[in-house]
This record gives sequence, structure tokens and C-alpha cells, in this order.
Amino acid sequence: MTATQPPVALGGNFLVSPLDEATLFTRERFTDDHRDIEKMVRDFASERVRPNRDALESRNQELALTLLREMGELGLLGIDVPEAYGGMELDKITTAIVAESMGRSYSASFSVVYSVQTGIGMLPVLWFGTPAQKERYLPRLVTGEWIGAYALTEPSAGSDALSGKCGATLSEDGRYYLLNGEKQFITNAAWADLFTVFAQVNGSQFSAFLVERTTPGLTVGAEEKKMGVKGSSTCPVVLKEARVPVENLLYEVGKGATIAFNALNLGRFKLAASDLGGSKAVFEEAVRYAKGRRQFAQAIANFDVIKGKVADMAVRIFAADSMIYRTIGLIQQAVDRLDPAAADYYVQMGEATERYAMEASMAKVVGSETLGMVTDHGVQILGGYGFIEEFPMAGPYRDTRIDRIWEGTNEINRQIVAGTVMKRAILEELPIRTQIRAIDAFLDDEPEAAGGALVAERAALEAGKRLALSLLHEALNEFGQDLKHEQQLMELLANMFIEIYTAESTLGRTALFDPRAAAQPTAMKVAQVQAAEASIRLLNLALTGLNGIFRGALPMAMIERLRRFQARMIPRTDILRLKRAIAEYAYAKESYPF
Repeated sequence: MTATQPPVALGGNFLVSPLDEATLFTRERFTDDHRDIEKMVRDFASERVRPNRDALESRNQELALTLLREMGELGLLGIDVPEAYGGMELDKITTAIVAESMGRSYSASFSVVYSVQTGIGMLPVLWFGTPAQKERYLPRLVTGEWIGAYALTEPSAGSDALSGKCGATLSEDGRYYLLNGEKQFITNAAWADLFTVFAQVNGSQFSAFLVERTTPGLTVGAEEKKMGVKGSSTCPVVLKEARVPVENLLYEVGKGATIAFNALNLGRFKLAASDLGGSKAVFEEAVRYAKGRRQFAQAIANFDVIKGKVADMAVRIFAADSMIYRTIGLIQQAVDRLDPAAADYYVQMGEATERYAMEASMAKVVGSETLGMVTDHGVQILGGYGFIEEFPMAGPYRDTRIDRIWEGTNEINRQIVAGTVMKRAILEELPIRTQIRAIDAFLDDEPEAAGGALVAERAALEAGKRLALSLLHEALNEFGQDLKHEQQLMELLANMFIEIYTAESTLGRTALFDPRAAAQPTAMKVAQVQAAEASIRLLNLALTGLNGIFRGALPMAMIERLRRFQARMIPRTDILRLKRAIAEYAYAKESYPF
């Protein structure tokens, strides 16, 4: 970092600082190179993957691996890998663009195969491998010659992954580690040539090993019968005295948690980006159907309730897009400050990414729940046909359900979000206590007079930040550090923080639109709707949380404080009119319009 650069802000800083739009990254700031890669991947998804969806969903290994190797020929498996190992070593924004564009392929199964290959199947080697390990494995992985898999989960260790029982003991001659245990739900398992396996060395030192498929003692079990993503391979992996050479220890003994959490942080924002692409694809199918389906002598797209659903989908996708790329931009800005020539460059990259772990968790939650909501609305718009496999909603509806479970359940990710803010408040890593002390003075000031684009929405958002911090203050006063055990309250706080981050990202992105752009007036309407509905949700979440803290007996002083927040936050927005206009714009574009 040079002397002229300001320090990198910690994750969660958005709660105590106004948005700096100059540093906000959005898709409108893609470079020409970004847009070229986006077009290439979207073309590949539409021309090579989507037409083969039915075959891919039947778990056609030959076809899936052929397509994966075609992506390797295009350089798309090596986005994060240095040229020395056959990769392209592009930025994290490109990583997200590729994930989003593949999410539009309408084959969640193939997207999963690709995502594991380029993420948790490859990056642990890149980040933590020795030069010899990188030279042996990365060139094979970036071409698709070898398939990677990641063996962390166990039958009795899911969310609590570090409690795994799989063991590793050093052989008497010191040449091998002997691995014993079972791994569960391992993606790509039946097709994989290389497994990153986590095990406890000497019973308590959580570590990672690179285990080749031909290793004696490694057995892949039968395919799981899954609800969705049926075309990907998911199997248990059994290790019985599996002899792993000591040189295949990844990083250091006892450093498995560092490897696992770094992989999860990157995996979360990639999953969010993939879900974003999937949401846009499903939206377009729903709009196409609504415009073509006629009932009562007119297209169902004309019905007001359908316009409401289409607008809800558009608003939710726009907001998710805004906060996901904001998060990736924050990570990229932190990575840009590093010296790629440093011997520990990838360790530093992991630390830089960890600064925004809570934002990555928020992106994962919002991305997965957006796709879940969009597919649900899509099924409803198609009606009975939404329930039929030959139509384009039943598959995505099943496929997306797993996204709220893997890469850390959304419950776990919400605890990470709230726990991070709690930790930074207690340790004063962020000036949260200072901000809390200033809440009364904020409420005593006259609200800023509305005038100009989105001024009222921004003012309501700033009040919403204080409302969330006020709830955090009351919760800490009541429970202290034991607040972490009040999981319903922690989840409620996380929801408030997610609402704030998403609304601020949406407002900030909208402000960057070129006023001459055809989409700008509709983007403004989207921002107004999103901000208004976020304000309502924030007020309701705060009331629920305070009633929980005070056990339903709110003091009059607290009720009066809530009224003062309401005066600043209750929207004066004709949401229904705006939603009609948003839907009509989407109909005119005949696609996702932003």
C-alpha cells in the first residue's frame, strides 16, 4: 500500500459512514474487457449449454466434461490462475461476471460442475499449495483434463465443519499420512481426479490434504438421489487407511480452517453472482410467458396483480445486482493494494477478502433468496404449467432450493453478519458506540427537507441505520456478549443490516446512471420502491426486536423514540403506481431491462 492510499475500510463500515459513490462499483462501471468476456460467456451459455440442458440434467458425464473442457480452451477455467500455470489471472470482477453469465445457462447442474472446478476444487491449491503442488495440479485443472472436488462435509459435521471426525495419522516411516473417515455430499465426486480433503491430524489439528483419485484406500460411494441439480455428481467419499504422501499436505498442519474459510468467502460471492444470472433468466421466461398467455380475452401480463409480481421480481433483482457487485468491488479494491510479487500474495489476498466476509455472507443470502423468490413468482405466473417439467420453471424451482443451504446455510451466514457487527462494536474496531451516542442528537435535528432525486429515500436510510444501531445497543445492554446465543434476535439484526446495505447499494447505483440513458427513469422508480419497502421492513423488524428485548412491555420512552424514527422513515411513496410502470417497461424491453 502506498503512502497516498487511505486505509481499507473494514466490513460493516456502511453502518457508520455515508456511501462514497466515487468508490462504489456497479455493473455500469464494467470495462470494455469485462463486457467482452460477459458476451463470450453468455454466448457459450446460450449456444452450448442451454440447448443441451435435458441431456446435462440426466447426468451425462461425457457431455458435461466435454463442455467443461471447451470452457478450458476458452480460458474460462483459469480466470483466477496465473499464466505460468495456464490461466489468465484476471480480476475478481471478471470471476463474478463469468459466474453470473453461466447462471443464465438454465442448467444449474452444469453451473455447479463449473463452479466447483474453478472455485473450491482449484483455488485451495492456488492459494496455499507449494510450487510443486501448483505445477502438478493447476495446469491439469485449468484445462479440464482433471476434475477437482472439495471434501469438507461429513455425516455428523455440516455447518460445524471443524468438528469433523475424519482423522490423519503419520505413518511410522514418516512418508505418508493415513486418512480414515467419511465425507458426505461431495460435488463432482464420481468424476473427480483430485480431492481437497480435510482431516484432523492427531485428533485435533484440522488440516487439508490433496488426495488423488487413484490413492489406495479412497472409495467414492453411490450417487445421492437429489431434489434438484440432478445432473451433477454428488457422492460420499470413504477413506480407509488412505495413504497420502506427506508432500500432499496442503499449507501446514493445523491450518485447515484458514483454507476452508477462504474458500467459503470466495464461494459465497460467486454463488451470489450465479444466482443473480439465474434470476435474470427466470425473469425473462416469466415475462415472455405472461405476454403470450391469454385469459379473459387478454394477455395475463395486463392484469394488475401480474404487473405487481413482475415489478417485485425486477426490483429484487436490481437490488441484488447492486449489492453483489458493490461487495465484489470492495474485495477487488482491497486486492488491488497487494503486491502480486510477494511470496505470501495469496495469503494476503485471503486476509483482504476476509475483511469483507460479512458482506460476502450478505451477498450469498440476498442472491440465493432472490433466486428463490423469483422462481416462486415464476411458477405462480405460469400457473399450472409452472408445475410441469416441460415448462421452464419446475426445474429452476427445485434447483435453487440448495442455494440457501450450501456455502454455509443462510442461518449461519446471518449469524456471521450480526456477529461481525457485534464484535466490531465491542472491540471498537468501528465507531459504532460513537454513532449510538449521537442518535438522540440526530433525532433532535430537523429532517432534511425533501428535494431532488432520492433525497427523501436517502434520509430515511440514514434514519434506518440509527434505528438498527439503537436496537443493537438495547440488545447489548440486555444480553452483553451472551447476545450471540439469542439467535432469533441476532438473525433479526442481520436482516436489518442486510436491508440497509442493499438499499444503500441500490440508491448509490441509481445515482450513477447516466440521466440520458433510456433505463434511468425506471431505475429511479426501482430505487424508490426498494427504499420505501426497506423502510417499512426496518421499522417492523425493530419493533419485533424491541418487544423481544423488553418481553412485550415497551417503556413509553422507547415507544416515543420509535415514533420519532417513524416520522423520518414512513414512506410517502405510491408504490403501486411505480410498480405498474416498472412492469410495463420490462414488457416493452421483453427482457430483464437493466
